[in-house]
Amino acid sequence: MHFEKINNKGQARLFKSDYLEMLTKTHPLIIWGMYFPVLAYMLYYSVDSLGFSVLKVTLTFLGGMFFWSFFEYIAHRFIFHLVSEQKGLQKFAYTLHGNHHHYPRDRQRLFMPPVPSIIISSTIFGLMYLLIRQNTFMFFPGFILGYLMYGTMHYAIHAWNPPFKWMKPLWRNHHLHHYKDDHKGFGVSTTIWDRVFGTMFDLKKEKEDKERAP
Repeated sequence: MHFEKINNKGQARLFKSDYLEMLTKTHPLIIWGMYFPVLAYMLYYSVDSLGFSVLKVTLTFLGGMFFWSFFEYIAHRFIFHLVSEQKGLQKFAYTLHGNHHHYPRDRQRLFMPPVPSIIISSTIFGLMYLLIRQNTFMFFPGFILGYLMYGTMHYAIHAWNPPFKWMKPLWRNHHLHHYKDDHKGFGVSTTIWDRVFGTMFDLKKEKEDKERAP
């Protein structure tokens, strides 16, 4: 995604309709509040009604979180950075993710807004249920918690400086993805898959002038 200028202030206009434009924005607490009670109930339901052991629920839940990290990498690399000559797909890519690269400090678009989020998560839940049936009630909460942590980390990276020294490589990897080369640094909540697939920046050779939040 190449833009003549990356804007650290302001936000993109995605739709002519003010109503549709409003639906493209949200705050992390809204998304957490929307999902957390549902996820908690699913885990309770898994133990109380489906009869799964606490150990199985815990391990499956953690498996869902781990799977999210892989899904995050694949989605960011191959869907969010979709390249096409078709105007319709270009518009789709810009609306989905390109506007974030154009205006990376726009904090209102760092989480998927509620309406598309519910549609997408419901579809994912349905597909998971077709594949793993009742295990979905343990796996899906871990997957979505992974998403919530990813979104929160994404928000933090663009809003603040790293709170701990050990988190600095994660911050720098993502900032370099925005300001130097968007063909690398696809991991946001973790750099594991960037390291596995060879898309991690060599941070020892990179300047640190883009790591600090304004």
